[in-house]
Amino acid sequence: MIKSDYIKTLLTRAKRDVKTIVLPEGEDERVLEAAHIVADSGAARLIVLGDEKKSAEYFAAQNWATDGITFINPQESPNLAEYTELLYQLRKEKGLSREDAEKLALNGNYFGTLMIKAGHADGMVSGACHSTADTVRPALQIIKSAQKGKSVSSFFIMLSNGEPYIFTDCGVIINPTEQELADIALDAAETAIHFGIEPNVAMLSFSTKGSAKSEGVDKVVRATKLAQEALLTERYKNRGIQIDGELQADAALNSVVAAKKAPNSPVAGKARILVFPNLEAGNICYKMLQRLGGCEAYGPILQGLNAPINDLSRGCFAEDIVGAIAITCIQATK
Repeated sequence: MIKSDYIKTLLTRAKRDVKTIVLPEGEDERVLEAAHIVADSGAARLIVLGDEKKSAEYFAAQNWATDGITFINPQESPNLAEYTELLYQLRKEKGLSREDAEKLALNGNYFGTLMIKAGHADGMVSGACHSTADTVRPALQIIKSAQKGKSVSSFFIMLSNGEPYIFTDCGVIINPTEQELADIALDAAETAIHFGIEPNVAMLSFSTKGSAKSEGVDKVVRATKLAQEALLTERYKNRGIQIDGELQADAALNSVVAAKKAPNSPVAGKARILVFPNLEAGNICYKMLQRLGGCEAYGPILQGLNAPINDLSRGCFAEDIVGAIAITCIQATK
């Protein structure tokens, strides 16, 4: 049973254009439960990788139907040779041998990513049993960035009292450059639009409009300028995106504080996208809000890829996986 009204809304939206999502961690009972919930809702078609017999036996033991779910053992897949050749052709110039391609293609995360590349699936959710690096690496090698020269980053959808916010980057780029910070802000704004969240972007710092001085503050100021300049280009103009910084979190979120600290800011007091100056700050913040503040946290969700491949926290629950699947479905809908 899904408790989050927001995730219920996303599942309902996903039903309008049903996508096929790969779950490469079929050995995990949380993943199997999430697959059951999503398939039962009709929001997506699921492909579960792993031992087909064990997965089917688990479903039978729970008295769950398997309609809408395909179980695949990569070792026995008739498409394995096709995926191995695809991987070899994509990576041979990087030094990957055919023998190594054969081994990698059997890895669930690589197999699932190759399914997407081959057009046999629309997205993937992994990370219940794997590190972020294990999920992101094949995505970067096979799916690659949607815009050449731009970094792939991540975001969380955070729900506070049922209201969605985007926190970025909390999972991928450890210490972004000013250009990477600008790219993160722009990608997050597009993400927000796709999910129906107002694209008001706050570039966070421990300073608001020059109240403190440091190289870190200066980086955020420069990144803000780069992002604002990009808003004048054809890709971003007339889309209602507002970006401002540098702002402290209280000035970004609270209208009373905003009126005192940044009275002329178009974002202060009404930010829905929070861009953190580095991964350390973002990761600490989202985990504290989740564990102490009672916020729902969904992610890390990758942004900037040619197709959606998303990560999970290894401490996730089945409902978190359902949320990630729903988000992946929405990302896959153009």
